[in-house]
Amino acid sequence: MVFCEGKNSEPDYVNGLKRLPHVLRNTALDIQVHPEQGTPMTLVRMAAERKRDPEVDECWCLFDVEWPTHHPHLVEAVDLAKRGGIELAISNPCFELWLILHHRDHTQFVDTSGAESASRKLDGRKGKAIDADGYMPLRGGCRAAGGAAREAPCQGRDAVSRGQSSVWNV
Repeated sequence: MVFCEGKNSEPDYVNGLKRLPHVLRNTALDIQVHPEQGTPMTLVRMAAERKRDPEVDECWCLFDVEWPTHHPHLVEAVDLAKRGGIELAISNPCFELWLILHHRDHTQFVDTSGAESASRKLDGRKGKAIDADGYMPLRGGCRAAGGAAREAPCQGRDAVSRGQSSVWNV
């Protein structure tokens, strides 16, 4: 199960992953989007509840840190996920950084607004929805997936303080 805070780009991307042949053959993947674009704490609580179901193998939460104003209770949500065995894919400042990394390296500081704008310029979209089928072929060349993210993974409390994305783990 994958729990997403966003209602467009993150679910669009995960649905693109679901359509990849090797994922389609080997994985039953359910995506839950919080109807009010839930905070990380809300998502982690929802995931912890679902993880109790013996039919559920893994629960992931995809969420942003947001910058300049972080989500409330972000560190507590990360701690709760760790205690509950919930996997996290955190983007700092936002998921759009992960999308940027499909096109080019990005190591400088960027806030949420800047990342969203740069991401839209790179793929030509007007809003938050993405063409996931256009991103799937780029995954293999994604700079974060192939290099820096694996050397310095964006996990746990560290994800709150660094501009990076751990979506490559999903």
